[in-house]
Amino acid sequence: MTQAELRLCSLLLQEHFGEIVEKVGNSLLRTGPRPLRLLVGDTGLLPDQVKKALCVLIQHNLVRYEAQPRGSVEYEARSERILRILRYPRYIYTAKTLYGDPGELLVEELLLHGHLSMSRAVARVADRLTETMEDGKTVDYSEVSGTFVRLADTHFIQRCPMVPESPRSAKAPPPPAPALAIAEKDAYVVPRLSLVGKGKRRHSCDEEEEGERKAKRQKQEGGTSESPPDDGIYWQVNLERFHQHFRDQALVSAVASRMDQTSSEVVRTMLRMSEVTTASGASHTQPLSSNEIFRSLPAGYNIGKQALDQYLALLADDPLEFVGKSGDSGGGTYTVSILWGELGVPGPETFPSSGTMFGSRCARIFRLLLRKKHLEQKQVEDFAMIPAKEAKDMLYRMLSENLVSLQEIPKTPDHAPSRTFYLYTVNVTAAARMLLHRCYKSVANLMERRQHEMRENKRLLEKSQRVEAILASMQATGAEAAQLHEVEEMITGPERQQLETLKRNVNKIDASENQVDETIFVLESFIESTMKKP
Repeated sequence: MTQAELRLCSLLLQEHFGEIVEKVGNSLLRTGPRPLRLLVGDTGLLPDQVKKALCVLIQHNLVRYEAQPRGSVEYEARSERILRILRYPRYIYTAKTLYGDPGELLVEELLLHGHLSMSRAVARVADRLTETMEDGKTVDYSEVSGTFVRLADTHFIQRCPMVPESPRSAKAPPPPAPALAIAEKDAYVVPRLSLVGKGKRRHSCDEEEEGERKAKRQKQEGGTSESPPDDGIYWQVNLERFHQHFRDQALVSAVASRMDQTSSEVVRTMLRMSEVTTASGASHTQPLSSNEIFRSLPAGYNIGKQALDQYLALLADDPLEFVGKSGDSGGGTYTVSILWGELGVPGPETFPSSGTMFGSRCARIFRLLLRKKHLEQKQVEDFAMIPAKEAKDMLYRMLSENLVSLQEIPKTPDHAPSRTFYLYTVNVTAAARMLLHRCYKSVANLMERRQHEMRENKRLLEKSQRVEAILASMQATGAEAAQLHEVEEMITGPERQQLETLKRNVNKIDASENQVDETIFVLESFIESTMKKP
């Protein structure tokens, strides 16, 4: 694990879970799997604090545990899963795009709590939706549970592993840590629940506190409150399924840019038909017949069977092989290639031109080397049509940044420079890893900058929040407009301008984080696909 990844993981844990959880997570990231005793000694925290921090991390799938042969339990941080916190806004936005407000809030609740039961998630989302509606209107549980079922059917959410039920003799001691498992066929099976009810609006603070006190008192007295029908069945977000959706969208965009909109719609239909049946690590989708594809095309798309066969043939004959023909039955069977290393999806070749560090001429040289594989400096100058001095400077700059590499091919065993060919080439995977490392550093810098902006304006933000709270309470009690205006004037003109500037800066930083994360996803997918290539 690189220092850039470690720094970014620490910042993400601190921002989302606080200092204690960050300290425990950082210790596991630096040292690897460790038992509780060593964790307590390394962090300097109380054993109870470390246990609670581990509970939070396990709840959110950020730490895994494993029982050792001698009876101890070791905990290990999942760095790749911690880095996914950066992508949470994109998961939520995708759920909103596909399934509307209920889908957005369901995914948000599951990400916020790590995992939830269906009944509790539906109730919380129905309450939140009801609060945003006009007085007198509510959201029915059945509407939210319908969206929940659709999310499970399309594998965007999945059941958490459970402790398998196995008969154990009374004399056998319990294991030091439970082994969780779930059969693949049960991972997306939604329990049949008759959730009846409507969303409730939030009560006043006094009523809410009274309700909490009653619930706590009932629990202490051993009250027999009914457990939900799906008690013990928990659900979590299937991040790999979201990544598959992002990959499919990128493939469709690549086809549209290389060919046309109709071709991209054909590929989109094929991906949609096989989105649930194709494994996340597969190199190709399941074979689909031409007749099946024709029947599954969108209703509004006026394309005949003969035209579809022509489009499929064009896609199969394309050098990038977006679509491959795997048989002749059913009018011909076709698959979609989903190895990014073989497709025209934006990859590392697009990045030298994206920043001022290299510029468009370096990008031209980079693409030339990708196409020609190996070139001498003189050949680079001639093919790229760049003066010798500039080409030499650009090649050395990219060489110093590990974007290109230099390969020596001696004519004689003594490796004399005068009798040696010096060829420039591109190690695409190494370049992608270097760019990925830079992206991690960029996101960490953005996060630290946002934290700095918030610290610098902490007092002004607290004052603004107090004024907004006063205004909300006065509006609830029906205060006059003059009184509200008087409270608003507690924030002066310069302070209001400063708040606007802060809001604008923070929004820019957030947008930049999301853009860098899109680049991270492309690079990670590219590296993963090149590792899977035979």
